[in-house]
Amino acid sequence: MIDFLAAAGAAGAGAPPGWVQFLPIIGMVLIFWFLIIRPQMKRQKEHQQKVSALKKGDQVVTAGGLVGKVVKVDDTYVDLDLGPNVRVKAIKHTIGDVIQPGGTPAND
Repeated sequence: MIDFLAAAGAAGAGAPPGWVQFLPIIGMVLIFWFLIIRPQMKRQKEHQQKVSALKKGDQVVTAGGLVGKVVKVDDTYVDLDLGPNVRVKAIKHTIGDVIQPGGTPAND
């Protein structure tokens, strides 16, 4: 009787198919895709749309933290007016954000 139970247990303990071993890896890839890669791609696309829509008179913040008003826009560069008699030329893709008109600074 004991031999019969041991044989039945051994027969039921067959190895799972090979593709089952890849399920945890596939699950991790999906988790990374939905939690990290996809949101980053969405933010990058939104940033590219903001940068391509820049126009004269927009108030912007550069990646370095400078706040200025757009004076001139071309394909690669943006001329910014930072204050009285202070103009700088910045690479267009270093613009971090466009400040909405009427927005107040955080420390006021």
